[in-house]
Amino acid sequence: MSFFRRARTLYILHRHAIAHVLWVEVAEKLAFLQGMTAVEKAHLRELSTLFLHEKKFFGAQELQLTDAMCVTIAIQACLPVLGLGISCLSGWTEIIVYPGAFRICRDDKDAAGVVHHQEQALIGESWSRGPLILSWDDVERDVQGKQSGRNVVIHEIAHKLDMLNGSANGFPPLHYGMEIIHWTASLSTAYQSLVRRVEHHHRACINPYAATDPAEFFAVISEYFFCSPETLHTHFADVYQQLQLYYRQDPLRRIHYEKTT
Repeated sequence: MSFFRRARTLYILHRHAIAHVLWVEVAEKLAFLQGMTAVEKAHLRELSTLFLHEKKFFGAQELQLTDAMCVTIAIQACLPVLGLGISCLSGWTEIIVYPGAFRICRDDKDAAGVVHHQEQALIGESWSRGPLILSWDDVERDVQGKQSGRNVVIHEIAHKLDMLNGSANGFPPLHYGMEIIHWTASLSTAYQSLVRRVEHHHRACINPYAATDPAEFFAVISEYFFCSPETLHTHFADVYQQLQLYYRQDPLRRIHYEKTT
């Protein structure tokens, strides 16, 4: 980091730091932060501060966003980049928050070249250089932990990370020392196993939406990695190991630490 960039970062952290009372109020509600070390929490607070300073939040359909709502989103958005750096979330600025699920219309062309007009209800969406779009109802449900392994903010941030080297395909830019063959073998084997279970109407060990395509598989397993690591490790230990290398974090250690303290 250059001298001037570091000076600017320190200035932002000093002048725009998240108020301690607000930080504690929000962080205490996020179960997946339990077991983090004091250093990890301090770093996450810094990243969240930078995120809030760099991004512009907009409430759709007359939704009034509060500071607590924005901090709630920022913490969850920054958790995946705790070991990667805030620069991974650069190149886009807008976060649009709807009160609930939102509808989109798009035209898709099939293999025969026929264009189909489709309308979908979504709880989150993201593009490489475009905005991050979220349903606040679903963000709140995730905070309350009503569905194990579900987190719409982490899901969409995983898509953002996936698209750092092109289109979303479940293959984000890997770090030096990570073997492409190991990543591909681990995730492909797990993905194909899940697809077979879903196709044969067997009970899926994780959200069956992960069987949609490799991009959604990566996003869903990222949700489980941070919010239900025991589930992911139990069913896909090799996948957990690859995500541990990629995200440079070990959420399972935090759970074990929390249980022993």
